[in-house]
Amino acid sequence: MKRFLPRLTYANVIASLALFIALGGAAVAAGLPKNSVGPKQIKKGAVTPKAIRSKAVTSGKIAPKAVTAGKLGPNAVLPGNLGPGIINTSKLAASAVTAEKIRNNVVTTNKLNNKAVTAAKIAEKGVVTGNLAEGAVTTGKLADGAVTAAKLNGEVLNNVQPLKSGQTLRGVFDLGGTESKAEAEAGETPPVARGSLTFQQALLNTPAVSVVPKGGPYPAQCPGLGGGETTPAAAAGWLCVYATTETNLEGTAPVALTIDSVNRLGIGLAAKAKKETKGDYLVAGVWAVTAP
Repeated sequence: MKRFLPRLTYANVIASLALFIALGGAAVAAGLPKNSVGPKQIKKGAVTPKAIRSKAVTSGKIAPKAVTAGKLGPNAVLPGNLGPGIINTSKLAASAVTAEKIRNNVVTTNKLNNKAVTAAKIAEKGVVTGNLAEGAVTTGKLADGAVTAAKLNGEVLNNVQPLKSGQTLRGVFDLGGTESKAEAEAGETPPVARGSLTFQQALLNTPAVSVVPKGGPYPAQCPGLGGGETTPAAAAGWLCVYATTETNLEGTAPVALTIDSVNRLGIGLAAKAKKETKGDYLVAGVWAVTAP
């Protein structure tokens, strides 16, 4: 009986080598104890982005403080990469958020806690009139004594403060009436019309008064009516009353137009009709007073 001897072929050799390599590799892998490969066993630069599967590195696999600013590439962290609530105040370094890093209109009123903006947090001149909405400042928002005379435009208090030295007030007047036919024919004392002028702003002292007839002459203290007879002038401490219309008066100003009274608030005027002349009588004009 002949013994069967297997015949050595190329295919048998290759199959045997493959089996050996496979069993040997598994034996090597199986021979590594658990957790035997750590950061110390990995060469620097061995783990590259291409070697890491997508989403393989999660927050649970990153040690605290392992990712620093120096390890992040440009635009590595974008708003779309951050989940809601990931960045809170405890994760921000002191002075990390500056005015230059905040875009316009990012911080709106609905993102501010009540009383978050205090007086101490507002820079000097941080709130100007241009930053205030129409009607934003109401009486209820003003503290007692917050509005003082020094904080108001000087013209606001013109009606309660005396006229300043050198300032001039101007106005118009019109005074008259009607003399009946019976009064004119009877030759009785002609009627008199009376009125008053109140200064828009009180004077500190009672002024001196000069009444100027229609057409002048103009004394030094009352030098004229100005352009269009609408800018009458008066020297400091004087009230000048200029007549520009005189109709059926007893004489001319200052005889027909007289001053009944004068003080720092205004004057009283009187105009007398011409004797034995029926119909309307009138005196009108402009005035000016300048504080000394």
